[in-house]
Amino acid sequence: MSQQEKTDHRKARGALTRRALMQAAERLMAIRGLGNVTIRQIVAAAKQKNESALQYHFKSLQGLIDAIHEERSEQVRQRRIEALEAVLTKDPNPKLPTLATLMVAPTFRLAQENPGFRRYIKAFSLELALEGGSALSLVQRHGGGGEGGKALGQRLRAALPHLDESRYRQRMEMAVVFCAAAIARHARQPKAFQGPAAEAYLATLIEGLSGLLSAP
Repeated sequence: MSQQEKTDHRKARGALTRRALMQAAERLMAIRGLGNVTIRQIVAAAKQKNESALQYHFKSLQGLIDAIHEERSEQVRQRRIEALEAVLTKDPNPKLPTLATLMVAPTFRLAQENPGFRRYIKAFSLELALEGGSALSLVQRHGGGGEGGKALGQRLRAALPHLDESRYRQRMEMAVVFCAAAIARHARQPKAFQGPAAEAYLATLIEGLSGLLSAP
């Protein structure tokens, strides 16, 4: 085996280890809660013999959590920009209900399609609702940023001219908490994200979000 082949093999093995640790962390945190999982438990669930594997690849438990957020956030950002582009192709000036849909539907659809993303929702969605400080800043880091998030934010601001800047910011903070808590609760229901009941829940969530944002 050449030196390059050895290097490629190490990189591939390292990527598999990272993936195993991230998936194990999501599974455990979805079941036990974010603050009730240890590094040792994650390493064992990932079937890693070396107990320092997590520190080697992520430096710390928080580093692992940050990596999970970044991967899932990129999925949300990509889905949102695709949805926004599809909407703008049909209507260059979408109304508030459509913009509200773009706020929540990308996350909801990913949860419908991807069991791993559903575990992520269970593990981390309440963090957005309960975390101290700005919920809006947190969601901008975790899926709400990027080109699509910025474009959506600009259109939302334009769609709510009756709100001054302070009230707009407060309303968006409330919207983030509302959506995060609602999706987190839904994720823990039997057969969550499945069938007509899930579609009805999403429609109700969008209606509630539109009402919250548009209220005088």
